[in-house]
Amino acid sequence: MPIRRLLENHAFGPDEIRVLTTAFEDTLRTLRLTDRADPATEIIARKIIELAQQGERDPNRLRERAIQSLSQ
Repeated sequence: MPIRRLLENHAFGPDEIRVLTTAFEDTLRTLRLTDRADPATEIIARKIIELAQQGERDPNRLRERAIQSLSQ
């Protein structure tokens, strides 16, 4: 599942969308998730969006925090 579908309902600018997409793709690569139909991909996308709504814009921190959220 691409993160862009979820971003349609949020007010992010093009630069922010690029950061979120980068963080999402990096997270999937780090976790070796290649199946976009895997429910984990949507969980990750939603977490990255949530973190961005809280003000986080660094793609590395978004990736790390999204990965941490999976182990909680």
